[in-house]
Amino acid sequence: MFKKVELQEGVTLYIRKSDQFKTVNFSVKWKTALDEKKSAQRAVLSNVLQDSNGRYRTQTAFRNKLDELYGTVLYADVAKRGETHIFSLYAECVNEEYLSEGGVLDDVLGLIQTTIFDPNLVNGQFDEAIVNREKRSVIERIRSLYDDKTRYAQKRMLELIRPNHPASASSYGTEADVEALTSADLFAAYTQMLAEDAIDIYIVGDIDDNDMINKIKSTFTFNARKPQAASHAFVTQPIANQQHVREQQDMKQGKLHLGFSTPVTFQHPDYAKMQMTNGVFGAFAHSKLFMNVREKESMAYYASSSYASHYGLLYVNAGIDAELEDKAVNLIKEQLVALQQGDITALELEQTKALLANGIKSAFDSARGQIEVFDQYKEQDEHFTAEKLIAGWQAVTKEDVQQMASEITLEIVYLLSGKEAV
Repeated sequence: MFKKVELQEGVTLYIRKSDQFKTVNFSVKWKTALDEKKSAQRAVLSNVLQDSNGRYRTQTAFRNKLDELYGTVLYADVAKRGETHIFSLYAECVNEEYLSEGGVLDDVLGLIQTTIFDPNLVNGQFDEAIVNREKRSVIERIRSLYDDKTRYAQKRMLELIRPNHPASASSYGTEADVEALTSADLFAAYTQMLAEDAIDIYIVGDIDDNDMINKIKSTFTFNARKPQAASHAFVTQPIANQQHVREQQDMKQGKLHLGFSTPVTFQHPDYAKMQMTNGVFGAFAHSKLFMNVREKESMAYYASSSYASHYGLLYVNAGIDAELEDKAVNLIKEQLVALQQGDITALELEQTKALLANGIKSAFDSARGQIEVFDQYKEQDEHFTAEKLIAGWQAVTKEDVQQMASEITLEIVYLLSGKEAV
């Protein structure tokens, strides 16, 4: 799918030549072990680097230059995957074939190079005013979690069953770590990231492979590095005693979150089977949770499941009236028991296979989607294709889903409700 080129030890280029898009997309990804203090540094750094640089020293000047390049987009963000923290720099520009003039691609590559290697420094450090502003921005983003009660309840549930664990860690770090960050700390984090992180560079577009490889080699002069060993999925043993936790805030709708564990993770040979099981259980509108908890019994405003494969965790989220908690929990458990007993129709299997296939096909409709999907699945198979993934789902049987369901264990029932709830 992507042509792989080793630029240096620890620095890899992936190119996909395609006439599917009228733009050329770039993504540079720095990867390191997940650590909340480091995450806080890199979250602020992503904001600072996209704000301005040594050539365009104000946000306005930088944005004006991007606009001059036919609306080129350039931004940075952070995320986590398993035990890995990922700092990503993205850029998208129009393909020069559709313009009367050339040079846009080279200009965009130059801007990416400037953003990475020539940041906006004052006396050898990042501009204090910009750092403080972007610290506030990241803190506001962290605090916004509290206002989104569904996200807050999910994080609280994870903190209870996986404390001090990548599953419950934020890719933005903690508010305290962001607040304590200095310009000197940020510059040290920047230099360490450039020198030590594993780097994957992605390019998708209708470009000349060899010409682009030469441009990248001359533009991005990263040194060789020996990054930490690749992160592998892991499973923490389920807690001995099932937890039942209720917490209250000023709110109306109750947020019911159930956390389950499974030994099947992203690297496990049964990964596709567990994806199918999650689909039949609660991931889609035809699933047992949606049809029985939400539609048939009208017990929830919403009800769905999701599978966090890198952590071996499966979640159920439902919006309920708090007084219906016990009934809702029992009904959710009944849906899992139904799977474990083989109560699975051919239609449920076929609809799940079709929706999983449609999901991966839809992701491939954008260059960004192709990059993100491949970046994840190459950890399993560098020769990954959508067709291989779809074939894996197609091979899953009713008995497979029944077996996977039998390996799902409930660890916690967590309810966040209003203070008036009993």
